Parts: sequence; structure tokens; C-alpha cells
Amino acid sequence: MSIGDEVPFQVQARQVYGRLLGYARPYWKMFGFSIFGMLIYAATEPLFAAMMKPLIDGSFVHKDESVVRAMPVFLVVIFLVRGVAGFINDYCLSWIGRRVVADLRQAMFEHLLRVPTRYYDTHGSGHILAKLTYNVENVASAATSAVTTLVRDGATVIGLMGYMLYINASLSVIFLVIGPVMAGAVKYATKRFRRYSRRIQDRVGELTHVAQEAIDGHRVVKAFGGQAQESRHFGFINEKTRSLQMKMIATESASVPLVQMIAALAIAVIVYLSTLQGLREDITVGTFMSFVVAMGLLLPPVKRLTGVNSHLQRGIIAAQSLFELLDSDPESDTGTRTLGRAQGRIEYRGVTHQYAADKTPAIIDLNLVIEPGEKVALVGRSGSGKTTIASLLPRFYDPTAGQIRIDGVPILELRLSDLRAQIALVSQDVVLFNDSIADNIAYGRAQPPSLAELTRVAQAAHALEFIEGLPQGFDTPIGDRGVLLSGGQRQRLAIARAMLKDAPILILDEATSALDTESERHIQAALEQLMAHRTTLVIAHRLSTIENADRILVLLEGRIVEQGRHAELLALGGYYARLHRLQFHDGPEPGASPLGDGSV
Repeated sequence: MSIGDEVPFQVQARQVYGRLLGYARPYWKMFGFSIFGMLIYAATEPLFAAMMKPLIDGSFVHKDESVVRAMPVFLVVIFLVRGVAGFINDYCLSWIGRRVVADLRQAMFEHLLRVPTRYYDTHGSGHILAKLTYNVENVASAATSAVTTLVRDGATVIGLMGYMLYINASLSVIFLVIGPVMAGAVKYATKRFRRYSRRIQDRVGELTHVAQEAIDGHRVVKAFGGQAQESRHFGFINEKTRSLQMKMIATESASVPLVQMIAALAIAVIVYLSTLQGLREDITVGTFMSFVVAMGLLLPPVKRLTGVNSHLQRGIIAAQSLFELLDSDPESDTGTRTLGRAQGRIEYRGVTHQYAADKTPAIIDLNLVIEPGEKVALVGRSGSGKTTIASLLPRFYDPTAGQIRIDGVPILELRLSDLRAQIALVSQDVVLFNDSIADNIAYGRAQPPSLAELTRVAQAAHALEFIEGLPQGFDTPIGDRGVLLSGGQRQRLAIARAMLKDAPILILDEATSALDTESERHIQAALEQLMAHRTTLVIAHRLSTIENADRILVLLEGRIVEQGRHAELLALGGYYARLHRLQFHDGPEPGASPLGDGSV
């Protein structure tokens, strides 16, 4: 890093640390108590050194009995005050530190709930989790122990130096001479701390990501014998992390004794000069011992001030990482219009969407009108634009061009909460939470539903029978992501959740292809009830589930190439007809490929 780069970073580091300390501002009273404790604690150090002069001169030189009797009491009082002040400092600042961490974590989590979907597309979950766990703890260290060291030990050094100047200014000047040397050593160490701290945080994010992938995909890992591969992958990153941490430790371990050695050389020079004939006559034995004790007491706080640099730099780098998340743009929610219960008319007017500038548009100039209560199915190969069309409606993404309307109102003019209140979603990958069945069905509701409401939607979703067979009924915990339930049971709970929301528009990414025949029969019956009297957009994976759709749209490379009812499209003999033959007959015609790759 060049000098030109260093200065802006130093300014930025001060701004980051100042912003971090701003999180402690609401707790200024506790911070004031802590600072008071630090200053009292720091004052006891030079006071203890000053006590050496009357103790030695009064007790051993002048044999003053009053001093002999007073010194033990004075010593006990000093350490009593020191202990109380230290407790106030440590407790109050630790309390503030944990509050700051809790506030930061809460702010980060709430911001994560508001960031757009594209943020999750470009940031791995492992790195996000590392910010919430590892990085924020480094911030805690910078906000607590670093502040304690900087204020308390800084005040101690200033107090001891002031006392030494008072005793003998000429000798104390030596410490002022070596100050720039110490500063140079600390500055060099600071650069290394910053560099390694940033790299370590990145590696911890990778570690979390790899571990999470292996945990989430443990079935695939076991089924395909990938344990050795995952172990090598994790071990490589783990070793890199360990190596970086050792470099950080080596820097810290070298910088602290280096600064101590510089200070020790200064003390050695002072001791040597104080023994010269010209200086011996100017000071008493007690004064000399008091000066030496002050020099001895100076080394521990200097050591801690040097060591705190690593914690401070780690905290600043971690805070930068957290603030990058907090400063990321939330979802655009500039709409001001509200909407009661929508009729459900959906319009796509010249909609084009491109996920990135270097990528082919997912949909191109889409014009589509879906009437209230109409059931429209989207069919097409992977990458044809089916999911994009569905994702644009609740504004998981905003279109690159064009406009989407509900009941004639542009969705960008609606508040996000009002827009999404009109839409229920049943996805292929059912998302359930580690909670009870009742809480999963009622997820997102401001007021808990009654048992009668839960029973009604569970029965309509063909889920009541298996729920009543569970030990705790609706209060039964379902485990992480519903792992204690079968695939069909999870799907029926998702349908019950959509039924309870009772939104006029339904997005259905149906997932019956992976279910057994009985589960599919139950879910098909539940879906029929769910889709009744709702505008439904179905991403179709099995053509047998959309034969009764009011309209089927066949997509190819982001454009609608065919549309109509099931029988009409079969009679047309185009893409849809070839796909239907592939799914329900022996296979494709020789040399033919339905929709390009055979997928729906």
C-alpha cells in the first residue's frame, strides 16, 4: 500500500471507528461511568509510584513513625479504590459492548430482510452469516477492550510521564525522544494487521459457506460419496485461515516485545545517567526509587497499548464489512398508492428483463393480459423465462423495461406491503421454519388465527388427517425446514398457508413430480380448492397438472411462441405437442428435441 493510499484509509478508518462508537451514544450514561472508572484506575498508578518516595525516605532514611504507620493503610486504600474503579470500568464497558453488538446484529438482520433478491444472488449465505457472527464479535472487541486500553492505559501513561517529568525533567525527556521510534514500529504493525484482518474475515466467510453447503446437502454428499472431496475443500480453506491467523499472531507477538525493548533501552539509559555523580547529588534515594517504580509501571500499559492495535484494526475492518451491508440499498419501496382486495387482473406491457448487462435478456418485450380468476400455465425449457415472469409480479426483481399492472395500477406505484398482500406463493422448494405446524401455517399473520381457521384451511389442503395423527396436533414442532415431515406433508402445509392468506392472486410452482401417487392425489385436490376464484399463474413441470388450465403459454428464449388451451395446442402440433409426446409416449421423434432440451 502506498503512502497515497494510506492517508485516505486512515481517514476512512477514523470515520468507521467514529461511526461504530456512535452506536454507544444512546448509552452515554453507562459510558460516562466507565470513563470515570478508567480515569480513577489510571490515577492509582502514578499515585502508587509517588508513594514510594515518602515510604523509603520516611521509613528507612528519616525513621518517621507516622509515615511507617500511614503507608500500609494508604496502600490498602489505593488498591481498594483501584479494584472498585476497575470493576466499574469493566462491567459498564462490557455492558455497552454487548448492547452495541446486539443492536448491530438486529440492524443487520432487519436490513437483510429488506435487501432486494439480487443481493442474495451476488452474496453467499456463508459470507452473510460470517458478518453476523465472526465479524460482529471483532467489532465488540474494538468497542470494549480497545476503548478500555486506549483510555485507561493512555491516561496511565500520561499520568506516569507527567509524574516522571515532575521528578526529573531531564531524564524523562529520553522517553519523548524514543516516541517517534515506537510510533514507527506501531505504524508498520498496523498495516499488517489491516491486511491480514481483511483476508481472515474473507476466509471465515468461505469456511462458513463450505460448511453450510455440506450440511444442507448432506444427503447428496453421502449418496455420491463426496465426503473426501468436501473434507479436502474445507481443509484447504481451513489451513489458509490458520496460516493467516498465525501471520496475525506473529505480527502481534513481534510488535509488542519490540516496543517493550525500545522502552527498556530508554529505561537502561535513564538508570545509567541517574548514577552519574552530577545526578546522584540532585535526587534522594526515595525520589530515585519512585522514578524507577514509575518507569516499571510504564511498561505494562505501553505493552497493552501496542497489543490493542491488533484488536482495533480487526474491529475497524470488521466494522467496514458490517457497514457495507448496512449501507447496501434496500428494496425500492417508493410507491404511495394502496390497494384493497384486488380483482386480480394482471397486465405485462412490453416487459423486458435482463439480470445483468453481460447476460441475455430472460424475457423480451412480453405483452400479456390475465383476466381475474383466470388460470394461466407457463411451459418452457429451462431458461425460457417462466420463473422470471412469476418473480417480477411480487417485485422480487424490477423489470429492465416495460410495466406490470394489477387492476390497471402500475405495481411500482403500490407500496410493497400492499402489493405482496395481494399475492400468495406456493413454491416448488417448500420453505418451512423450525416451529410448530400452527405457526408455519399462520406465518406472516399479524394476529394468530383461531383453531377453527387452522382446522378449516388444513382440511381444505388435505392436511388435517395427518396433523391430527401427530402427538401434539397443530402444536407439533416440524424440525429444521420441516425435516420431520414427508415431502407431501410439507407441500400440503404450504398450500394451507396460502389458503389462510386468502390472496386474490396465486403464484404456483407446483412440485407433484417428486411425490408418490397418493400424495399427488391429495395435493392435486388441495390445489383445485386453492386455485378456485383466484387469478393463478402456474409454472408447470408436469403437463398432466395443467390440462384444465384456462390458457397455456409456451415460452422459448424469453418469448411466447404458442398459447391456448391444452386441446388446442395438441391440435396445433407445435412445441407443446412434441413435449406432450415426450412425457406421455415412448419418447421424442428421431432427431427431434422438444423445446430445445427436453425440459419443461
